[in-house]
Amino acid sequence: MSPLDSPGEGLPRADYTPGARGPLTGVRVLDLSRLVAGNTLTQHLADFGATVDKVEPRDGDTLRGWRVKGVETAWKVHGRGKRSLCIDFRHKDAIPLIRRLVPGAAMLVESFRPGTLEAMGLSPEELLRIEPRLIIVRISGWGQDGPYSRRPGFGTLVEGFAGFAEMNGFADREPVLPPMYLADTIAGLTGAFAAMAALREVEINGGQGQVIDLPLLDPLFTALGPQAANYRLTGKTKPRTGSRSTGAAPRNVYRTSDGGWVCLSASTQGMAERVLRSIGRADLIDDPRFRTNEQRVAHGQELDAIIGAFVGQRTLEENVAFFEAAEVTIGPVNDIVRFMADRHVKARALLADYPDEDMGQFPMHAVSSRLSGTPGAIRSPAPRLGQHSREILAGQGLTPSEIEAALASGLVTAPQETPA
Repeated sequence: MSPLDSPGEGLPRADYTPGARGPLTGVRVLDLSRLVAGNTLTQHLADFGATVDKVEPRDGDTLRGWRVKGVETAWKVHGRGKRSLCIDFRHKDAIPLIRRLVPGAAMLVESFRPGTLEAMGLSPEELLRIEPRLIIVRISGWGQDGPYSRRPGFGTLVEGFAGFAEMNGFADREPVLPPMYLADTIAGLTGAFAAMAALREVEINGGQGQVIDLPLLDPLFTALGPQAANYRLTGKTKPRTGSRSTGAAPRNVYRTSDGGWVCLSASTQGMAERVLRSIGRADLIDDPRFRTNEQRVAHGQELDAIIGAFVGQRTLEENVAFFEAAEVTIGPVNDIVRFMADRHVKARALLADYPDEDMGQFPMHAVSSRLSGTPGAIRSPAPRLGQHSREILAGQGLTPSEIEAALASGLVTAPQETPA
């Protein structure tokens, strides 16, 4: 049976669960960041129950401007579960107001260029004076110190600098940057872990607040693996090999008879032998070119031609069924249409439709880590700009007259009516 249903139809329907308790319930996060890394970090915290107060400038977080047919798709994903407070950062009372948001916060996340927070009068020393238990996550491209710390910190520059682009793609073509925000996403995930480690130090070990220096560069370079050690051993840099691996063979994508692609990986000796037996070429197991993994890597092009010829005689679905029956590690190369229609995706609710004021139903990835006892949840849609301005300020002890004065002066923006 095909794993596919009608493309884009039949996604699980998921309700928002605003009352759901999560393991981070009671943790308040002050998010002053912009773009993907900070929003990814705080989105994961919000998924597990943290109260994330997103402090946005008058024109909103940059992600709000990344629209598709007028819909803020990136913001709807990364802004989910958060509250929005809109402040005019150029107003003379902006910094005093931000200071009033700090008491009681467990974390503060920012992604200004290094030195900006200090210039604003919100240095880590000042923030920790206000709230000694505060965890301050400082996101930048290159780190808070070093000769490049003041350079613009976009992920694209980091993906080139770290070596990812140079090793990605095909040998006879230009280096290839990732088609999505890779450095930012990895930094966001790394930052969420670091923030939770620091939170444990405060809450369990009785420690004090501290600063987390989170560049985009360091986590991405870590993800590239033992490149430095390999170079020192061989004197060679990693070449661009397309989808072929320099560590194991066979490993590649192969074209099917119906124009699709499958990906196959045989990282162990036993799996490589199983591949050869399954395609009727058990004789190659003792062939000097393919006897060991090192020999198979050296003769990868020849091995790929043999496997590719076999795969090319069958459709994508036929190949997947054939190799799965042979217990060979193979799978389809999906586009988003195939992915959304796949029965496993639906059964696991990896992607679900959530109520949305623009689209009616908005397809969005579910919480990616599944806790059995205290699962995460999408508790609310991404907020409208300034939707919770009054609520957040009131929660920090501002009086109704102070709130109305802030609104009247243009310091704070809020919709005329804030939904409950």
